[in-house]
Amino acid sequence: MITLIIIIGFIFVGPVLGVLLTMSFYSGDLVQDIESATPKAGLVTALFVMQSTATLVGLILIPLIYITKVEHKSLRPLFPAQENLGSILIVVAAIGLIFPVAMSPLAEWNMNLTFPDFMSGFEDWAKLEEERLAKLTGLLTNIDSVGKLFAALLVIGLLPAIGEELVFRGMIQQELWRGSHKIHFAIWTSAFIFSAIHMQFYGFIPRLLLGALFGYLYYWSGNLLIPIFSHFFNNGFAVVMVYLHRTSVTSIDVENGEAVPLKYVLPCIVLTIALLYYARKHYLTPGYSGKTSL
Repeated sequence: MITLIIIIGFIFVGPVLGVLLTMSFYSGDLVQDIESATPKAGLVTALFVMQSTATLVGLILIPLIYITKVEHKSLRPLFPAQENLGSILIVVAAIGLIFPVAMSPLAEWNMNLTFPDFMSGFEDWAKLEEERLAKLTGLLTNIDSVGKLFAALLVIGLLPAIGEELVFRGMIQQELWRGSHKIHFAIWTSAFIFSAIHMQFYGFIPRLLLGALFGYLYYWSGNLLIPIFSHFFNNGFAVVMVYLHRTSVTSIDVENGEAVPLKYVLPCIVLTIALLYYARKHYLTPGYSGKTSL
């Protein structure tokens, strides 16, 4: 039921409303311009409106209505009051900085993955879909001003972090856990769905690992604010780095998909494990069962 609601809201209702809003101010052929990925006046704004509307409606408003009006549940258990929240957010931010470096070799391998001949049809489809979504991402991340940077942080960073964590960790992971009584199954299955729904196979493995990271952070803390912050920091940091690269402030290009040199990867793996251990240990104290649910 949750998955069906998300499909209806995020893939159909939200985008349709976004298109209707966009048509009120965009004068060009929106579909053709998006398909051609040709930068035109107002196109980036149109994409921001469409994306933010789809996310806000499909991943936030409709799930909230379902939780509160259909299941008649409170959102309060998702965000319990906790001590020392600031310190754990600092740890989560540190993980957000080094985790992408730690998994960069895996991300590069996934991006260059080839398939056997009998899967050539799937490979062709996956490459075409990857190219199409890469064009859209390129338009959304065409950030050359501070105004566009803040808009991108909202549309690419904050709204998806709130909506996707509410749905995949707060709802799907919790229901899988409730039904199976197996938390690792729940975390990795919801992470799999989270990665698959993005329809980008050549980024599937890194996104799967990110989903699992968010899932364990939620399980340990019992507070959805923790994975929301982690998700936002991950997306937001990438957006800021793209902006800094586009404005020639830094030569680091986070979009090139190349693995970071091994001399940096290995320390980041060790640091990631150490910080995750600290985060888990932080909640293994009285009052931090990590089993808060709707």
